[in-house]
Amino acid sequence: MTEAPAWVTIGVYGFTEPAFFEALQQAGVDAFCDIRWRRGVRGSEYAFVNSARLQRRLAELGIRYRHFRELAPAPELRRRQTQADAAAGILKRQRTVLGETFVAGYEEQNLRGFDSGAFLAQLPEETVVVALFCVERDAAACHRSLLAARLERDLGVRVKHLVPGPAAA
Repeated sequence: MTEAPAWVTIGVYGFTEPAFFEALQQAGVDAFCDIRWRRGVRGSEYAFVNSARLQRRLAELGIRYRHFRELAPAPELRRRQTQADAAAGILKRQRTVLGETFVAGYEEQNLRGFDSGAFLAQLPEETVVVALFCVERDAAACHRSLLAARLERDLGVRVKHLVPGPAAA
């Protein structure tokens, strides 16, 4: 890459379908990194981010799609976060931060051997803006914030977190 790309993160909760894709376009995203384990969301409200449908729409917009399952938390780690949420009386979509057990587990399982430079090298050379995608509304409540922090530290970049505006909620 001639110049380092810009980085953003985005979740789907809180976005309408038009607002989600508009946010990507306004940010200038041309490479979309799906970092979910399962590439689907239950229910019709967010069906537009189920893998096949999402990839078709991104292709229509000229945004390249890549799936990085190795950057998704394993089901057991997600179960531990669910248990911590339940113990705190918090519903998943109400969570604003990740639990310490989840953070430690994700750093050990997913980021210990992670090479930011090698990750960057997997993206097309002409990439201008990269989006890291998972489902949570707030980046701090999602593993994408941990990956973003690692990229910021390793690559010296700033990662912007895209969030739904009042009209998108």
